[in-house]
Amino acid sequence: MIHVGDMKIGPEEKAAINAVLDSGHISEGKNVKQFEREFAEKIGVRHSIAVSSGTSALIAGLLALIYSGKIKKGSSVITTPVTYISTVSAIVLAGLKPVFADIEPGTLNIGPDQIEEAIKREGADKCSLILPVHLMGYPCDMIKINEIAAKYGLLVFEDAAQAHGTKINGVNVGNFSILADYSFYIAHNIQVGEMGAVTTNDTALARLVRQIKANGRVCDCLVCTRNDGICPHEPKDERDMDPRFTHNLIGYNFKTMEFTAALGLLQLKRFDEIMEKRRDNIAAINTVLKKYEDVFRLPEYMENVSYLAYPLVIKKSAKISRRTLRIKLAKNNVESRPLFGCIPTQQPAYEYLKGGYEGKLPEAEFIGTNGFYIGCHQYIEKEDIKIIEAAFDAALK
Repeated sequence: MIHVGDMKIGPEEKAAINAVLDSGHISEGKNVKQFEREFAEKIGVRHSIAVSSGTSALIAGLLALIYSGKIKKGSSVITTPVTYISTVSAIVLAGLKPVFADIEPGTLNIGPDQIEEAIKREGADKCSLILPVHLMGYPCDMIKINEIAAKYGLLVFEDAAQAHGTKINGVNVGNFSILADYSFYIAHNIQVGEMGAVTTNDTALARLVRQIKANGRVCDCLVCTRNDGICPHEPKDERDMDPRFTHNLIGYNFKTMEFTAALGLLQLKRFDEIMEKRRDNIAAINTVLKKYEDVFRLPEYMENVSYLAYPLVIKKSAKISRRTLRIKLAKNNVESRPLFGCIPTQQPAYEYLKGGYEGKLPEAEFIGTNGFYIGCHQYIEKEDIKIIEAAFDAALK
């Protein structure tokens, strides 16, 4: 089976995990700190804060913006209707209102013109934030999005969960906003199982994220020096309020573990190699599926994109359903996934929004019905490309 995502555990990975076990320290420690430093350096930002998942990165980032006073709780956030549901659920769980702008025709991403329309429709005074998603690794038009944000006095928070290493004009995504989030889920570009990160150049926000991820405790140090006998939050009076158990914010337990960070450090060593292999596989699959361009919109190959997967869209003229096709592909050893769905009109959890959006997001609804993806990960080899071609041949004959 050619899986959507895969991860090979070899001698290096086993040694890294055993080293954590031998250390006797499995909660956040030196591996997490090292991963934060190296990932920040790789993306090109000042701060990277590791958390338990991409979802918790979104929630922690949004709460940091609220606690800092940069955005107001209850305000509206302009975002895309075609994304993994955690993007929108984080907005709702943070006490904000999701407002959806349609995606651009022919792309998977939210469009600047559509964003501006949504801001005008909602009312600029009610909006605080634009949250674009670099879906499948494809970059949103951050230059235009930032121009619109400046025009209306809004902040931007990039959801880069699927786009580690994607660049715009030579600069990594995640550098075009006040905050960005990443996911290191098993099927993602950099994969450890479950882990996420918030990145930023804003030191005050980085400190808030560190508090939020640790149940809102007063400890906000970017580097803990407690083991060196130095703690700026140590109580100065007889109340004996240990800073590790004193909380001045309402937060969550979003801490991660040494195991995942140890795996992540190995992935970062192979970062460029992984991204290149994924791009090579996109090009190779495009070559063998080009004969079906009348059936599918194939993904555009771009040198600056770090690909999460190989997304396809069944064209309006095609005479095959996504479900039928996916069943046939699975029978021929190619795993696939639907492309998430249009959240306000096709996701049951957001049924309450359906009446306000039905028929108003035509591109998103079409993708939600006709989009799907297969794997392009670094473990796919030439022989696997032949299996993929044969599976599509069998499904479409």
